[in-house]
Amino acid sequence: MCGYARAVVNVPADDSLPALPLTHVDARGRAHMVDVSQKPATARRAVAHALVRLDAATRDLLLAGQLPKGEALAVARVAGIQAAKDTARLIPLCHSLPLSHVVVDFAAEGDACVRIVASAATVASTGVEMEAMTAAAVAALTVYDMVKGRCRGACIEAVRLVHKSGGKSGTWNAPDDGADVGGVT
Repeated sequence: MCGYARAVVNVPADDSLPALPLTHVDARGRAHMVDVSQKPATARRAVAHALVRLDAATRDLLLAGQLPKGEALAVARVAGIQAAKDTARLIPLCHSLPLSHVVVDFAAEGDACVRIVASAATVASTGVEMEAMTAAAVAALTVYDMVKGRCRGACIEAVRLVHKSGGKSGTWNAPDDGADVGGVT
């Protein structure tokens, strides 16, 4: 049975965080696509994770490729790759990127979970984080679709960015504890 994850955000009471401008909103508050035409194209990479929680017996069948619907992980891998390629169509203000590489992998985690690891790479003037996260999320949804007839309690948890590199802001890695610190290293 899946519970609901609760996000905890620590915001300093003294408002010591700098106010960052909203890049996808113009001066009148209207949404717009950011102009990246003046930014240099650089090699960029992002990695995202998703977790699918299900019962142990279904997880074992999934990993062995023995579900009644067939080879679920192969289907989920292709779905994740296709989703990365379609990110600009799915997320309204994302730029269309020339992806040079997308990988979607799966690993057992704990007694009854499957971790999805999606990475995306490009040489472009904007980041590839949304493509990696979209790949992880759609691969997780596809796994859910493939197991739902056997495990109604399956749930998707913790879709998150864990790494990004390239561009002006450099490299960022998520802390191991799952907290979002919002910093750049």
